Amino acid sequence: MTREVIAPFTRSSYADSMSATKTLTDFGHELRRWRDARRYSQLALAGVAEISQRHLSFLETGRSKPSREMVLHLGRVLDVPLRDQNHLLTAAGFSPEYSERSLDDPTLEDVRRTLSTVVEAHRHIPAYVVDRGWDLVLANSTALHLLAAAGVDLAPEIAANAMRAVLHPEGLRPIIVDWEHLATVVMHRLDAEVAARPFDDRLRSLADEARSYPGVAELPDAPPTPTSGDLILPMVLASPAGTLRLISMIATIGAAFDVTLEELRLETLLPADRPTETILKGLT
Repeated sequence: MTREVIAPFTRSSYADSMSATKTLTDFGHELRRWRDARRYSQLALAGVAEISQRHLSFLETGRSKPSREMVLHLGRVLDVPLRDQNHLLTAAGFSPEYSERSLDDPTLEDVRRTLSTVVEAHRHIPAYVVDRGWDLVLANSTALHLLAAAGVDLAPEIAANAMRAVLHPEGLRPIIVDWEHLATVVMHRLDAEVAARPFDDRLRSLADEARSYPGVAELPDAPPTPTSGDLILPMVLASPAGTLRLISMIATIGAAFDVTLEELRLETLLPADRPTETILKGLT
């Protein structure tokens, strides 16, 4: 007859048990927050993720511990940004999956050179790269000349952020024709980014700051309804160099597996008519 050996109950084993329980509870809370943010019921998410509703319920309540693969799987199904997928992993007791390096990091030298090449390739078009907080990371000479030609002396903290440049009363706002129309579209875009990253404090703080500017809180909640003649909404600047009609185009890095790279956006301001094209060529 074998004798069952029972490990003695110690303060350390109790602490380990409580720590594991808290980890599962933390993950369950975060998973539930993302499910609610993406407006999935438990049944709907279980169906999309191809797992049982019972298992999903156990994960949310902390009764079951997810594998690393399950955390990443649910993160992809819920379209969770890489930064927040790392947070889900740490909440479940795992190490982060995705790196987060500064663009100045030597290991990203090739990426930075590629972005610089793309930005500088638009020789007659203002082009720049911004991060998730709309802060300027890279800009070509035409973008810098455009700010100078606009005839508005921008403070560095305003010029270095795309949101502030458009919405701040001391930014480009005084020379933007039909500012309220454009500002409504910009705020709609910012709100959409907050909805995509609902737990990003930096992004939410940026939206709150924007609404603190005069006239922004009173803007319509929805973007303007286009008329039959509208094809695209240009940004029109009444600058000393002449009237500039610019169309914004945004590109992102496809299949990025680094937090920093996933959050970068390349923005170009294309001329919407021939006179604007001529003025932009003159700036270079």
